[in-house]
Amino acid sequence: MELIELTPQLRLLRFPVGNAYLWHERDALTLIDTGVAGSGKDVEGAIHFLGFTLADLRHVIVTHGHDDHHGALAEIAADATVMVHRADAPVVRGEAAQQTPERADMPEWEREIYDSLPPMPPVPAARVDRELEGCEVIDFGGGAEVIPIPGHTDGSIALHLPAHRLLFAGDTVANVNGQVILGVFNADRARTAASFRRLADLDLGLVCVGHGDPISGDASACLREVAARL
Repeated sequence: MELIELTPQLRLLRFPVGNAYLWHERDALTLIDTGVAGSGKDVEGAIHFLGFTLADLRHVIVTHGHDDHHGALAEIAADATVMVHRADAPVVRGEAAQQTPERADMPEWEREIYDSLPPMPPVPAARVDRELEGCEVIDFGGGAEVIPIPGHTDGSIALHLPAHRLLFAGDTVANVNGQVILGVFNADRARTAASFRRLADLDLGLVCVGHGDPISGDASACLREVAARL
């Protein structure tokens, strides 16, 4: 895992598969996504590097119910409040299978990547303390607005921090080799594209994605350019 400073309050945790993010302020931490099962020690190491302990983890927010985003949740949740959208909460609890795309609905180039994916480690069930619906404001970063963005999964969410012009976009947005694209492996590609266009309407200076490098600078203009082609 790589630990990368994006802003004084924000760190990227880059795993071999996917990203997670740590927001720290005052005496508390918020973790957005967790990495695959077995990543708990890396997450805890990042927390210690910042001078905190797991006891300081206030919130763990899962952007959607895929193994590479909630896999390590059971390892690190501790006393934190775990939040997941209502539609994906059964997946995190181990009560339902994660949503996967219909292979026939994917573009050929995406199908080739999908077929080459290695198997993920088994994910233990984890608790969910708060089921989100969308439009809630979570107490970090000056107020983090929960935006429902169904499509990648039914319960996909983004987190918008207007005070920082910052967005955590989950897998609805990806940045692959410097190219910003609609995220891949969507349960419903058309709904994902509609959700992408919704995010492109925001005023953003930094977009943190589930896969690839964060998008900085005039991130809104970058999203709008991609959205216009969807």
